[in-house]
Amino acid sequence: MDRIDRQILQHLQENAAQPVADIARKVGLSVTPCWRRIQRLEESGIIRQRVALLDAQKLGVGMSVFVAVRTDQHNADWLSQFAAMVSAMPEVVEFYRMSGEVDYMLRVVVADMAAYDAFYRKLISSVELTDVSSSFAMEQIKFTTALPITLDAPS
Repeated sequence: MDRIDRQILQHLQENAAQPVADIARKVGLSVTPCWRRIQRLEESGIIRQRVALLDAQKLGVGMSVFVAVRTDQHNADWLSQFAAMVSAMPEVVEFYRMSGEVDYMLRVVVADMAAYDAFYRKLISSVELTDVSSSFAMEQIKFTTALPITLDAPS
C-alpha cells in the first residue's frame, strides 16, 4: 500500500458513495487506475465493505448502552453459544471480548429504558452470566467509523 492507496482510503472513509472520477481527481490519477486500486483494496480485504451510516435518533434508537458482562464460564462451548446469541440480537451493534475485570463489552442501541429492559431480560435468560452491568450514554461527544490513516507510512 502506497501513499495514493492511503489517500484513496481516506476519501472513501469520508464518502464511499462519491464517484471514482472524483476520488481519482483528488489523488491525481485517471479513473481506470484509481478504480483498479479500489478493486485491489477490496480484494485484499483492506476495504471490508461499503455501508450507509444512519441517524439513530431519527430511527428511534437513540439510547446507547454499554453493557459489561462477566462470567465464570470460560470454555469454547459456552463462548460459542453466547457469541451466537448476542450476534443474533439486532440491538447489539458492537461486541468485544475484553481483558481485565470485564469479560465482554457490548454496545447496545435501543429506543428507551423499556426497550433496554426487554433486551436485558432476553440477555440474562439465554445463557449463564455472573454479572451484567449497564452504563447509559448521556451524550455522544465523538463518533466516527473512520480509521486513522498515516499518509507517510512506509509502503
